[in-house]
Amino acid sequence: MPEIPLVPAHWRFPAHPASVRRARQAVAGSLPDVLRAQLGDDLGLLTSELLTNAIRHGTCGEDGDLVELVLWPADGHYWLAVSDPGTGKPELARPGADSESGRGLILVEGLTTAWTVRPRPTRGTSVIAGLSFHRGD
Repeated sequence: MPEIPLVPAHWRFPAHPASVRRARQAVAGSLPDVLRAQLGDDLGLLTSELLTNAIRHGTCGEDGDLVELVLWPADGHYWLAVSDPGTGKPELARPGADSESGRGLILVEGLTTAWTVRPRPTRGTSVIAGLSFHRGD
């Protein structure tokens, strides 16, 4: 019989900067206790970066705009998908030393095992990133 996978954790937040802290707390709270110490800080940073980018670049700033997060374990990784209603495709930039922004995806690339950008089937864009974890024996 195959192992039945966990149901992914799923949240929707208003596209507002105050949602970043709430999203970090939700993601950290959904991790199993045994993995919180191993993944909590990196997953929190990943959540902050991706959600901040989604709010800044993938929404119109309207009150009804929502951003969506999905977190699930698979194949030795915790995967985080952050989705917004925008149609843009985030790209890795190489900002100058004096630039005050533009380093978020560099950080994502350094933290994660893999990440990608995918259009959503109906509307919007998702950034999906995976952090490796080791199961305790």
